Amino acid sequence: MTDGPLLIPVLGDQLTPDIAALRAADKKDSIVLIMEVADETTYVKHHKAKIAFILSAMRHHAQRLRGLGWTVDYVKLDAPDNSGSFTGEVARAVERHRPRAIHVTEAGEWRVRAMLESWETRFAIPVTIHEDDRFLCAHAEFDTWAAARKQLRMEYFYRDMRRKTGLLLDEDGGSEGGQWNYDADNRKPAPGRDLLMPQPIRFRPDATTRDVLDMVTERFSDHIGSLDHFHFAVTHEEALRQQRQFLDDALPRFGDYQDAMLTDEPFLWHSILSPYLNAGLLDPLALCQEVDRRYRAGKVPLNCAEGFIRQIIGWREYIRGVYWHEGPDYGARNALEAKRDLPGFYWTGETDMHCLAQAIGQTIDHGYAHHIQRLMITGNFALIAGIAPHQVHVWYLEVYADAYEWVEMPNTLGMALFADGGLLGSKPYAAGGAYINRMSDYCGRCRYDVKKRVGEDACPFNALYWDFIARNERRLARNPRMAMAYRTWDRMKPADREATRMQAANFLDDLA
Repeated sequence: MTDGPLLIPVLGDQLTPDIAALRAADKKDSIVLIMEVADETTYVKHHKAKIAFILSAMRHHAQRLRGLGWTVDYVKLDAPDNSGSFTGEVARAVERHRPRAIHVTEAGEWRVRAMLESWETRFAIPVTIHEDDRFLCAHAEFDTWAAARKQLRMEYFYRDMRRKTGLLLDEDGGSEGGQWNYDADNRKPAPGRDLLMPQPIRFRPDATTRDVLDMVTERFSDHIGSLDHFHFAVTHEEALRQQRQFLDDALPRFGDYQDAMLTDEPFLWHSILSPYLNAGLLDPLALCQEVDRRYRAGKVPLNCAEGFIRQIIGWREYIRGVYWHEGPDYGARNALEAKRDLPGFYWTGETDMHCLAQAIGQTIDHGYAHHIQRLMITGNFALIAGIAPHQVHVWYLEVYADAYEWVEMPNTLGMALFADGGLLGSKPYAAGGAYINRMSDYCGRCRYDVKKRVGEDACPFNALYWDFIARNERRLARNPRMAMAYRTWDRMKPADREATRMQAANFLDDLA
C-alpha cells in the first residue's frame, strides 16, 4: 500500500456534496475524480438534452466541490487521452495519483455495479463501496420487506415509508385525514386553457453550459432530440429555484390535475424535478418534508401533498427496491410474449394519432413527458400493439432526461407493459381511446374518431385495445381486475369481434 491520497470517483448521478463516499473522507487527503466518458453517452443513444444536462451539471458540481475545499480531478469527454470508460479513467487516475485506496458510492445500475466490483482486483488496491444513503430504503431493508410478502404491492411499502419518515402522520401516528392514499381525488381532467397555469423556470445557459451544448451538437448529431428548448437547471441553486417555483405556484393544484393532458402544454402543474432528484441536485426527503410543512401551514390541500409525497417516498423508493431485488435478468422479461418492432414514429413524432404526436413531440423537444403521458399514451400504445418490451425499455432510457435504468426499467417493463407478469401492477394498464378522451383534449384535435372502433377514421386505440384483450385471454382472463373487460368482449357479437380484430390487424400491418 502506498502513502498516496484517497481516490474518490463520483459518478454522474451522484451530484450531492455529502454523498456517502465524500462524507467518509478527509478533504485534505483525498482527490475527487469526476469522469465524462463516451461509454455512458452511447451505451444507448441518449437524448441530446439529457447528455447536455448531465454533463453540464457534472461540470458545475466539480466547481461546487472545489469551492467546498475538495481537490477535483475532472476529465472532460473531449480530453485527448480520455479512455472512454469509467474503468479506463480510474486506471489512468491510479497512474497519476498512486492512491492508497479507492472509496466510491455504490452505483445505481447493475451494469456499473459490476465495474466498481472489479476495481479492487484490477488495480490491486483496496476499494470500499459505500451504500448510497440518499435513499430511504436500503437494499437489505427492501429485501426483508419483500421476503415477507406474496405480492410486492407499492401501497403497503409506501405506508411503511410514511411511518418511517413521519410524513403526513397525525398525532396518534395514523395517516393524516384518515386515509393513506387520496388518489381517487387526483383524477380530474384539465379545466381547459388556464392563463394562470404555472410554467417551469427556463434557465439561461451560462458559459459552461454553452460549451457543453456546442460539444453535444457536434458530437451527438445522430441522437434523438433538440437542444433548441434546453432549459434545465444545472446547479443545486437553480434546482432549488425550480423546487420553490413548483411548491409556490403548482403544488396547490398538482393533485387535482396530475393525470390531465392538454395539447401544446407539456408541463401543466407538474414539478419537473425528477431530473434533479435522480442526478443528486435535490434531496428527496427534504423536498417531501417541505411539502408536509406547507400542508400543515394550510398552503397545500391534503390530496396534493399526499399525491406528491407518494410519488417520491412511495413509488420512487419502491421502484428502486424492485430493480435491485429482482436482479439483472429483470430486463429480459416478456410475460405477454410481445414481439412487434417499435414503430418509427417513436423517433420522429410523425403520426396522425394526435395524442402520440403530442407526447412524442414534446419528448423530442424537451426530453420530458409527465407520468400519464408515459404510462397511458406511449406506454399504453406499446402495450396494446404488442411491442417488444426491450425495445420500449431502450427508447424510454434514451429519451427522458430523468431516465436511469434503476427507475426507468421497472416503470417500463412492469408498470407500462406488464412484461413482469404482474409483479408491479395487479393488472395491465391497457385502455382504449375513451380514457384518453376523458383525461385530455387530444381526441378533439385528432383526425381519428375516438367513438369509433372500426372504419377508416376509427381511433386505433379502440380496436388495438380489444385485440389486446382477445390475444391475451389465456394469460389474463383469470385476473379478477380484468373480468369486466372479458365479460364485455364475450358479449360482443361474433361479427363485431371479427371486424374489430381485423381492424387491429390491418392497422398493425400498415404500421410495420
